[in-house]
Amino acid sequence: MALVESLAVAGTSRILLAVLDGLGGLPRENRTELELAATPNLDRLAAKSSLGLLVPIEPGITPGSGPAHLALFGYDPVEHQIGRGVLEALGIGLEIKHGDLCARANFATLGEDGKVKDRRAGRIPTEESTKLCELLQQKAGRIEDVEVIVRPGKEHRFVVVFRGEGLGEGLADSDPQHDGLVPLEVSSVQPGADKSARVANAFIARCAEVLKKEPRANWVLLRGLACRPALQSFAERYKLKPACVAAYPMYRGLARLVGMDILKTGETWSDEVATVRQNVQKHDLIFAHFKETDKAGEDGDFDAKVELLERFDEDILPKLLGLKFDVVCVTGDHSTPATLKAHSWHPVPVLVWSRHVRPHACSMAFGEQACGRGSLGTLYSRQLMGLLLANGLRLKKFGA
Repeated sequence: MALVESLAVAGTSRILLAVLDGLGGLPRENRTELELAATPNLDRLAAKSSLGLLVPIEPGITPGSGPAHLALFGYDPVEHQIGRGVLEALGIGLEIKHGDLCARANFATLGEDGKVKDRRAGRIPTEESTKLCELLQQKAGRIEDVEVIVRPGKEHRFVVVFRGEGLGEGLADSDPQHDGLVPLEVSSVQPGADKSARVANAFIARCAEVLKKEPRANWVLLRGLACRPALQSFAERYKLKPACVAAYPMYRGLARLVGMDILKTGETWSDEVATVRQNVQKHDLIFAHFKETDKAGEDGDFDAKVELLERFDEDILPKLLGLKFDVVCVTGDHSTPATLKAHSWHPVPVLVWSRHVRPHACSMAFGEQACGRGSLGTLYSRQLMGLLLANGLRLKKFGA
């Protein structure tokens, strides 16, 4: 048993973990998105908090959203590698059986030259994606002796579950990760995965035939093909009753995997705050996830990311602070600089407030530079839960 888990005790304190997805950035004219944004409420909170930077995986390693969040929850993301397909499937409420092979899928636009023009098919609306998933379920619901389950997620995203004998992990994605490239074949990278690769590629080929007349969503890309792992739950590890408030399936799936209660919420940030308010007395840790900052970063829209951070500061943070949590943490899972249009390896700003913190004398703002000078220093994300439990007086003394 790891040290923090061995010291965790039950208590009455309540903890908020607010995650602004893709929070970290890179400078445009000497200031990052967070540093350029007008965030007076975050800045006032920073002056009373401990600040630092989080390294999601290891220095220089660019994380996906799954491992980055798993690390925030205190699990070693290298030891516990979880395919994104599992998280998406759990996130939309599918019951995953032992041996099911799950894939996160994108509708995409394939050009006449055979190269991917748009990996996200123009971010088609969820309503359109839902209709296409229903069509694929009818036309591609069985490959060989394998049942295929197709369910929509949000926008261009959907989930595919392959259910049958002889399936397993050890597969490379078909998603080339960048526009302008030819889609890849799903290939086996471990012994015993040949059938899984064959079935996945046959599914892609059938989808291509079904979708060939679609103007935007005429191809599918598969990634994160994996089976469900076994993880020790939050309740077992930390003596907490945790809950998740997230609009996007993948984050609900990861939270469900570690045993959090998944609270039904609406699509907007205001909906999420209302859900937190309705459930704040029923749980002693609430993970609240805010996705749109990451989307703006991936779209390369620096100004939109700034505006979203300002909106969070003005409309969302005061309402969350008004719920009187004993410990408040504001951070991100990873950096998504708009200048890169992608996730990056850069450490992520983190703020921890409680009655027991040591604020840094110069912590007058919440941004990358201020957090780099903060009293917490630079930590691995997997160390954050120990700090939150300590500030909630939920860790007993180590040794005599």
